[in-house]
Amino acid sequence: MHITDLLKLSEAALRKGSDYLFRRSLFDDLALVKGRHFLGIVGPRGAGKTIMLQQLASMMDNSFYLSLDLLDRNADLFNLIERLAQEYRFKNFFLDEIHFHANPTGFLKKAYDFLDVRIFFTSSVALQMRATAHDLSRRVRLYELSYLSFREFLKLKFEQNLPKLTLDDLLTGKVSDEHLRSHSKWSEYANCGLLPFALEEPNPLPLLENTIQTVIRQDMPSLHPLLVEEIAILEKLLKFIGKSDVDGINYSSLSNNLGITKYKAEQYLTLFENAFLLQRLFPAGTNVLKEPKVLLIPPIRLLYRGLDDALGPLREDLTAFLLRPAVDQLHYLKATRGAKTPDFLIRHKGEKIVFEVGGAKKGRTQFKGIVADRKIVLSDGARISENRLPLHCLGFLKGIDTVVHRDGDTL
Repeated sequence: MHITDLLKLSEAALRKGSDYLFRRSLFDDLALVKGRHFLGIVGPRGAGKTIMLQQLASMMDNSFYLSLDLLDRNADLFNLIERLAQEYRFKNFFLDEIHFHANPTGFLKKAYDFLDVRIFFTSSVALQMRATAHDLSRRVRLYELSYLSFREFLKLKFEQNLPKLTLDDLLTGKVSDEHLRSHSKWSEYANCGLLPFALEEPNPLPLLENTIQTVIRQDMPSLHPLLVEEIAILEKLLKFIGKSDVDGINYSSLSNNLGITKYKAEQYLTLFENAFLLQRLFPAGTNVLKEPKVLLIPPIRLLYRGLDDALGPLREDLTAFLLRPAVDQLHYLKATRGAKTPDFLIRHKGEKIVFEVGGAKKGRTQFKGIVADRKIVLSDGARISENRLPLHCLGFLKGIDTVVHRDGDTL
């Protein structure tokens, strides 16, 4: 593509960023970051990384925006950036979906060492970007942009601006009446409301399905050598998880039901997790078999089951999605065969806290025989007490809609 065409596309992208008024919480964090290091935004397709990149570009002087899927994978990106910097005096470069480049690590390292520019980039593939950040040490810092928190959904859809809550606020019952009353909108949020594009699309599930197909058929093969028949297995695997209940989905069950080895099951789940399509939780302790509990990133499960049918597993998907960024570690409790246990375990300020997730009438039978400092039911509705918290209040926790640093502050 000729450079004049790229300049026109950049100008259009900056105008779009300037016109889009709603800003995610992460935007303010990124806008305030100083220093010469490069900034990367990782997260699922459809989370809003592109528009955030365009918004950042529109507010900074001497900015150039480029989507890497417009170039050949082996294009000389360094030479292009060098020319734009020298001939057109661009200083800040905003590169969308940098994983489309054949060697993003090599490019970023060379650009940092030899060009007097600042680079902001996005990627929908976590594994490659984390490896890139590790290789580049402190020259690159990664941030994660996920789907909307419940708090962001209320602000964007209903112009209801409620403050964030800490985990201690929840655990001590310091929750306002306004937070509690917002549960009336929780069902709409759970039913695709956390997808940014659902705010403008009355039927977002086909778009979500198309996005997942792009991830499986385009993103994954570009980063990991896959046979044609493996792509079909990946699609079948995700559908199998989506149609199944949470209990019993692990490497062994996937191996048995899909006719693949446990090694392949683990490898495929890693691909899905690094593409932000599912989340794995591992049991606490050292004397347990490290089979994960496999949850989907909500609302992906709704592609395979209706809301009423998927409600139980979807509650667990949402709990992990909203709780995980707010805690140091999130585990599940491994049960002996046939026994029932609570769904989640965290350690907070020296306390062992277990959570059971369910509907408004959910009881405490799963806590029988469990040793913990606190045993809490996370349930639908606005009921709150020492041992019961409203599930929707997790959507106000600090973490899910702010900066999330994976594996340390600077990757």
